[in-house]
Amino acid sequence: MFTRIVTSALFAGAAAGFIASLLQLYFVQPVLLHAELYESGQLVHFGNGNPPSAQQDVGGFEAVRDGLSIGFSIVIYCGYALLMVAAMAFAEERGAKINARTGLLWGIAGFIAFQFAPAFTLAPEVPGVAAADVYLRQGWWFATAGATAIALWLIAFQSSWLYWGAAVVLLLAPHVVGAPEPDYFTGPVPTEIGALFASRALGIGFAAWVLTGMFAGYFWQREQAAETAA
Repeated sequence: MFTRIVTSALFAGAAAGFIASLLQLYFVQPVLLHAELYESGQLVHFGNGNPPSAQQDVGGFEAVRDGLSIGFSIVIYCGYALLMVAAMAFAEERGAKINARTGLLWGIAGFIAFQFAPAFTLAPEVPGVAAADVYLRQGWWFATAGATAIALWLIAFQSSWLYWGAAVVLLLAPHVVGAPEPDYFTGPVPTEIGALFASRALGIGFAAWVLTGMFAGYFWQREQAAETAA
């Protein structure tokens, strides 16, 4: 069981992380580079979210940076996939069917828990904007992601109104409490760039989580079939 969990998660996380990193390099990184130009005082205007001046790095720094981004994305999504596949294994023991199709639903649930729910109150931020203490934001993020994941599990695998009511409370509580915020909002980056960054980050996050769930379900089913055949 442990070997199947690790193998399925590594394959799924590597595949989804690689695709997600390519999408991030093409869609998200240009927006971040543009925001950094405003942060540093270099106000370079461009269209379509792709700043040509920000893409010209010295020497091979750009290639190294992009390579590290790809590597870290793969590692991150392998970690997410480990959590997802372990939950899939537990759910399968309770009668749930796990394959690539149902994996899509798991991916959507992962996106809601780890990206959409936290972003509902604490949106993705570009460099240079005012923000609360990073440790407070991290604590709120972990609490929100954990509460949302538990709530989705209760909704999916419990049939009692009591559990569903508890799920609703867990979903709402972090946002009622609210995320840590700075005393005032300021920064040199235009709001249009911040909105573009947030929308692209969430869009790519959705694609990456759906791919993670689909690959996790596919490789889990494949490893199970291989064990049965052996």
